[in-house]
Amino acid sequence: MSNYWRSRKLERAIKIVGSLSQLADAIDVSPQVVQNWRSRGRVPPERCADVERATGGTVSRHDLRPDIFGPAPAPAERAA
Repeated sequence: MSNYWRSRKLERAIKIVGSLSQLADAIDVSPQVVQNWRSRGRVPPERCADVERATGGTVSRHDLRPDIFGPAPAPAERAA
């Protein structure tokens, strides 16, 4: 997955939470840090779970970094 698509997933997370600043507050980083991720087109692996929690699981760590976490599990696998 290209940085473009990962960046779109981060944009979706920002929209779900409300704003870049609100996402930053929710995951206890500065807005500048989130802006840096946006500019680079990727969220560091150690912060993906934080973004996932902040979006209630709507944007998963698999969405943000499939290169690290692999594709999202099928719905049946998530329930197990």
